[in-house]
Amino acid sequence: MAGPTTGQTTGPRSGTNLGLDTRTAPQATARQATDRRSDVGRSGAAKFLGDTWAVFTREILLVLRDPFTLIFSLLQPLIFLGLFGPLLTGAVGGGMGGPGGSTAATLQWFVPGVIVMISLFGTSMTGSNLLYEMMTGSYERVLATPLDRSAILVGRALKEFAPLVVQGLLIALVCIPFGFTFYPLHAIAGLALLGLFGIGVGALSCALALAAKNREWLFWGVQQSLLFPLLILSGMMLPLEAGPSWMQTAAKFNPLTYMVDAERALFGGTFASTEVLWGVVAAAVTCAVGLWVGIRRTRKSV
Repeated sequence: MAGPTTGQTTGPRSGTNLGLDTRTAPQATARQATDRRSDVGRSGAAKFLGDTWAVFTREILLVLRDPFTLIFSLLQPLIFLGLFGPLLTGAVGGGMGGPGGSTAATLQWFVPGVIVMISLFGTSMTGSNLLYEMMTGSYERVLATPLDRSAILVGRALKEFAPLVVQGLLIALVCIPFGFTFYPLHAIAGLALLGLFGIGVGALSCALALAAKNREWLFWGVQQSLLFPLLILSGMMLPLEAGPSWMQTAAKFNPLTYMVDAERALFGGTFASTEVLWGVVAAAVTCAVGLWVGIRRTRKSV
């Protein structure tokens, strides 16, 4: 009598060995088959968008659970506007490429640069969260899922960029009483352009984190060594027209220069300009290169 009973509970097709109740195993198997057919049936674009949304939702929930971090991160750009902005009032309007010497003209020139700065700070630190996940082992569990590798990179970058959209709009609105002219449609276009650029920067940041692996000091050393020269050579905080010729030449090879010029044109209420066109090119190239490098590095890490 014990023989058949033992065979039923320990056989290779037992639902207990699979962690399933024998009464629900057929239904679970059917659901799994349906899910696989659904994944196969989805087109490449639909799967990419769905996976990106899943990664973005997972990452953004962590931010929403700690809103104090988002509020605190507003202090730095506000300090730049409050302390650094007045120093530029005379410089920007004093023959250094600015439209005038008034506070309103300075804000119109400086605010887009600050928005680009905070977006660059956020997306360039995407890899720091990845480093933490690699140390805790959660990143390996993400790679074990059928998520598209490019969707992982894009979702993470969008998670870093989404709070920056709110911050950028708040900064622009705060400056309106001081003479800043706000063009809503142009501002939305400028933020969308920064989002495209941020995807590429975020993917490159993830690639750097994967290359650094457990050497966190290497990630921060490379990130900080590249970040500040790019900021300075973009003319974000000071007009490059007053700089030496070698600095102006180096700025032409900096994609961030074209992004800053494009944002100033868009936030100034202009769509049809060569600055915007070059900004779109710089953002598209950065996004393509970043995803290519990031995806290759992600596949090598598997």
